[in-house]
Amino acid sequence: MKEQDQPKPIRAPSLLDALIPLVFMIVMLTWSIVLFGIDAATGPLQVALLMSAVVAALVAHKNGHTWERLGEEVVKGISLAMSAIMILLMVGALIGVWNMSGTIATVVYYGIKYINPAWFYFAAALLTGVIGIVTGSSWTTAATLGVAFIGIARVIGASEAIAAGAVISGAYFGDKMTPLSETTILTPQIVGSNVYDHIRSMARISVPAYLIALALFFFMGRSSGIDPSVDTTAALTALSDVYNISLWNLLPIAVLLVLGLRKYPAFLSILIGTLVGGLVAVLTQSELVIAFANDLSLSDPFAMLKGIWVAMGNGFALESGYAEIDTLFSGGGMDSMLTTVWLILGAMSFGAMMDYGGFNERLITPVINRVKSDGATIAAVMLTSIGFNIVAGDQYIAIVLPARMFMVTFRKRGLHPETLATAVENSGTVTSPLIPWNSCGAYMTATLGVSTFVYFPYCFFNLLNPILALIAGFTGFNVQRLEPEAQPVEAALLQAPLVDQRK
Repeated sequence: MKEQDQPKPIRAPSLLDALIPLVFMIVMLTWSIVLFGIDAATGPLQVALLMSAVVAALVAHKNGHTWERLGEEVVKGISLAMSAIMILLMVGALIGVWNMSGTIATVVYYGIKYINPAWFYFAAALLTGVIGIVTGSSWTTAATLGVAFIGIARVIGASEAIAAGAVISGAYFGDKMTPLSETTILTPQIVGSNVYDHIRSMARISVPAYLIALALFFFMGRSSGIDPSVDTTAALTALSDVYNISLWNLLPIAVLLVLGLRKYPAFLSILIGTLVGGLVAVLTQSELVIAFANDLSLSDPFAMLKGIWVAMGNGFALESGYAEIDTLFSGGGMDSMLTTVWLILGAMSFGAMMDYGGFNERLITPVINRVKSDGATIAAVMLTSIGFNIVAGDQYIAIVLPARMFMVTFRKRGLHPETLATAVENSGTVTSPLIPWNSCGAYMTATLGVSTFVYFPYCFFNLLNPILALIAGFTGFNVQRLEPEAQPVEAALLQAPLVDQRK
């Protein structure tokens, strides 16, 4: 074998090695935001993340890792997000078809008709919380009821930013409080706790945070300046002129809820909900579908098939003559999610390089070694989870890796595994939609049509939950303990393969 073909010895990364790609990413992301503002997520952030991944790969190669293996790790990292990407694309199809079928329009119609504008933000946070508990998915909740609430906000003159914050607050509370949620199931499994004990433990922090958030949304609605007596007759008339408003239009939502309760996989549930929406469009909005297809060479059945097909792939474009209605219910389609997919690919590529190069471990190990108290230990794991949300751009990495890293530390300190699981979820799960390049933040922006930078200050539950959890950790509230164990956690437990489960 030639000398140049022999593998180089792999060196452990220094602190400087670990900091170089991290600092580069922070600088690039900062300049992306400074130069492009809320448009940063349309391309600049993606470029920044991919360039950061290249820098991380260069440092890893300097330490002895081969280009071949680095390429393989990027593919592995991206593969962790493939189920999320598939769900994202299907959500785009669902929004396009539901815009066509009148499903979203019908929710908006009844929301405008029956929800007092002064209670709007409160209602949005409350109802999405209930739906989140029922479906077990913050993503599904945002794609269905969330989209409708954004539509209502536009009609009644409410703030879309506050509405998006209310939707996300409710959706993530519901996601945390149900045994149907993948993150709620996954986190206790990693550490060796029970899902129902996990929910009870989280509830001690999340319920107060949610109640405070509801109160804030209530008072914001009362003082928002939205006229409770605003005349919505014109909007209701326009909606009924464009769509055949009927309770039948809500059938796709009912089907989606039933499938969620029966624990069908998210992708399959959304696909079925999309197809049912197409059926409803054919039965209740046939003229609209045929007009959208705009192909006189086709018979009505084939024209409707074409219309549904296009709506799934490229979204629905409404041309009713009502400018506001056309803007409100046009959009969706798989291609509307491609920018978000690009963002996720960049984030996962960078996360893969940081993890494989040993940079994440190098950055975290000193933190683990320095913690002295129970409160500091809980704070360390929470800050680590938030850090992974920022660095890796994926909430599942921000849950799995910190949980595995801190398992031994928590047991040595005599802390119950559930305390670790609660700390991870109170930080890794709820902060994920607050980061623009995180897969959850990118998803919420793409689905709701409101930039992460804009809705961030109004995600009251997501901001309050980790703050209350930190306070609880330092005061000893909700800190569960074990008898100190003489033996560390078995190595096999720490070497278990990462589990990827997506909404």
